[in-house]
Amino acid sequence: MGPYAKYGTELVAACVAAGTDYVDLTGEVLFVRRSIDAHHDKARANGVKIVHSCGYDSIPSDLGVHVLHQKVQADGAGELTDTTLVASLSGGVSGGTIDSLRTQIDVSKKDRALRRLAASPYSLSPDRTKEPDLGRQSDVAVVDGAEIAPQVRGWKAPFVMGSYNTRVVRRSNALQGWVYGRTFKYREVMSVGDSRLSRVYAVGVAAILGGLVLGLSVPPTRFLLDRILPSPGEGPSERTQRNGYFAMEIYTTATTGARYAARVTAQGDPGYRATAVLLGESALSLVLDRDRLPEEAGVLTPATAFGDVLVERLRGAGVGISARKL
Repeated sequence: MGPYAKYGTELVAACVAAGTDYVDLTGEVLFVRRSIDAHHDKARANGVKIVHSCGYDSIPSDLGVHVLHQKVQADGAGELTDTTLVASLSGGVSGGTIDSLRTQIDVSKKDRALRRLAASPYSLSPDRTKEPDLGRQSDVAVVDGAEIAPQVRGWKAPFVMGSYNTRVVRRSNALQGWVYGRTFKYREVMSVGDSRLSRVYAVGVAAILGGLVLGLSVPPTRFLLDRILPSPGEGPSERTQRNGYFAMEIYTTATTGARYAARVTAQGDPGYRATAVLLGESALSLVLDRDRLPEEAGVLTPATAFGDVLVERLRGAGVGISARKL
C-alpha cells in the first residue's frame, strides 16, 4: 500500500465491501491517496462511487473547471491551458481543519516519501508517470492579477486550500483521459483587494501561511500555537456562519487563444453553512439521481462522480455556477 498505509480508511473499505456509495469533506492529500491505492480498483469493480472532498473543498474548484471546460468545448475553442482560480471569501476558522494540518505535518515530518508525495502537484493522479511535464507548478505564489487575465486587478495571495484543491482538479482531468487538455495548468490564489497595497497584503498572507506551517512543525512554537488556534470541534459563531460567503472566479486561456471565465458563488460560511449545502446535495445525487449520474465508479472526484447532475442540483439550492467567454 505504500508508506501512507498508516492512514486508516476502514469506513471506506466497509462501504466498498457492502456496495454502498460514500461522500465526505476531507481535504487531506495523504488520506485520499491512501484511499485511492487501497480501494479504487475494488470500488470500480463493485460499481461503488467513493467521492471525497464534497464541501467547500473541493466542489467549487472541481465543478467550476468542469463547467468552464464545457463552455470552451461548446464554443469549439479547443482545450484549457493556463487556468487560475481567484478565491474571495468571508467566514470563520475550523478547528478541525487546523487539526488536519497538524496531523499531516506530524506524519510527513517522519517520512521523506510522504513529504515528496504531499508536495507533488500530481499526488492524487491515477498514474503520476503519465502526467505531462509542465514544469514547476507552485501552490504558494504571489501573483499579479494582470498575469491571470487583463481584467483582474491587484496582486493575489496564496490560497490556503489551493495545495489540495489543485490536486483534485488534476485528478479529474486525468480520470477523464485529460479531457481538459494535456497542457492544462491549474493554480489557485486568493484576493486581497485591488488597492495599491495589494502586493504588500499578498506577501503578508504568504508569510503568515508559511509561518503557520513552520510554527506547527517546531515544538516551541507548536506549543504556543496549540493554545491560540481553534481546537477540534470549535468553529465560527452562528452570526459568522450566517453572514459568510464565497465567490470563486476561474480564468482560462483556451488553445485557440480565446479567454473564458467561470464563477461559483454561495452564501454562508464556506466551511460550515455553504459546505452543508454542497455535501447534502452530493449525497442526494447518489440517493435520488443515481441513474442519471456518470457511469464511472471507484475513488472519484465531484466532477467525475456527479458532473452536470450536481451542477443542476446546486443551482436549484441557490449556488451560483456559470461560465462565459470574456
